[in-house]
Order: sequence, then C-alpha cells, then structure tokens
Amino acid sequence: MIPVRPALPHDAPELVRLREVMFASMRSAPVATEASGDWKALTEKILRSALEGDDPSGPVFGVFVVDDDERPGRLAACAVGTLEQRLPGPGHPDGLFGFVFNICTDPDRRRRGYARACTEALLAWFDEKGATRLDLHASTLGQHIYRDLGFTEYSTALSRTTLR
Repeated sequence: MIPVRPALPHDAPELVRLREVMFASMRSAPVATEASGDWKALTEKILRSALEGDDPSGPVFGVFVVDDDERPGRLAACAVGTLEQRLPGPGHPDGLFGFVFNICTDPDRRRRGYARACTEALLAWFDEKGATRLDLHASTLGQHIYRDLGFTEYSTALSRTTLR
C-alpha cells in the first residue's frame, strides 16, 4: 500500500516544484514567461495559507502527497483540487463542485502508482465534502488514470485567457 497523506504547510515549496514539473511535462511549446509574473512565490503563498487554514473565506483545497522515501524532505507525487460552491440545481442539491488539477509525479518516480494513490485520496476527500460533480483537464499522460477512476467526457470546454 502506498502511504498517501494530506499535505502540510511545510510541503508548499515542494508542491510548487511538482507544479513546475507538471507544466514542463505538458508543455509542447515554451510558455511566455514575461506574462507569468512571479507565479511560484504566489503559488507557495496561497498553498501555505490554505494548508494552514489561515483564510476560512478563501478557496478550499484538498491536497494529498506521497513522500519520496529515497530523498528525505522531497515529495514524489501530489494531487490537488478545489471545492467550489456554486448554485444548487438538479443533480447537485448542495451546489458543491470539485476541480481536480495539479496531479504530478516526479519523472523518475513514475509508474509506481503514486499519482493514482494521491488522486484516489483526493476523490475520497471530495466524496466526504459532498461534491456531486468533479471536473478536470487531463493531459494525454494522465487520461488513462482518470478514465479508470470513472471520469468521462462530459462537454466541450471553452475557456478565455486574459494575459496581464
């Protein structure tokens, strides 16, 4: 059994590192860094605050990790998601929706089941919170895991990106 645990505030820098690994794995073309700002420092600040529970009015994050047994102080994998309050509707009586993102395993730790184990812990957390719908954007690397866990294509996603 893979030991998965909820992330702690001191994990924030490692979560940022794994987020950067995830972006590098997904990247087919270089990202415009001039429009990115200091995203790493802000990401660490947001994660640390959420994991400390400092802002009860802020977003609710579920964050699960696997420690790297061979490199103390490092994480081997993570799964992050947010719980969002939307308006209730048919099939969603409480209006609680989840968004799964930032599933990542260090490249040299892949194919050991870490991403699946972290994702399963995240899905159990969503179930415990009462989320009635979960969405995600899957990379080709992760699609098989999500399909195995019951995710299906639901609709065509449209998005708008505004660069600052």
